Amino acid sequence: MAITKSRPSTTWIPRVLGVATAAYSVAIIAKPELFARPTKLADDRQELPTGTAIGIRALGGRDLASGLAMAFAPEGTPLRTAVAVRVGSDVVDLVLLGTSLPDRDARLKAVAVAGGWGALCALGLWAA
Repeated sequence: MAITKSRPSTTWIPRVLGVATAAYSVAIIAKPELFARPTKLADDRQELPTGTAIGIRALGGRDLASGLAMAFAPEGTPLRTAVAVRVGSDVVDLVLLGTSLPDRDARLKAVAVAGGWGALCALGLWAA
């Protein structure tokens, strides 16, 4: 009778990243200024345009769905798929925000944040 050692589960990594994604998403859905100000989509004195708020809330909704999927998907293919969707979303954010934001410094910060978060989630893909 052979004794096999099972490796410890690392699925907690993508699950924690999913919860963090969902939490930030809820925050920007509730208060889009949290996203708009650092990205220079609105300055500190300007009221957030309705269209900008709608777009940020839609982005938050997408990220809320992917974060919850990462947090609650069953192990195996469903969890890996959820994490892959999150990584894909971060790549899209990196490209779009990195090329479209109105301020150069904001573009560089957005690339760093989206790239960093995408890299963390890619590690989550490995851990899943």
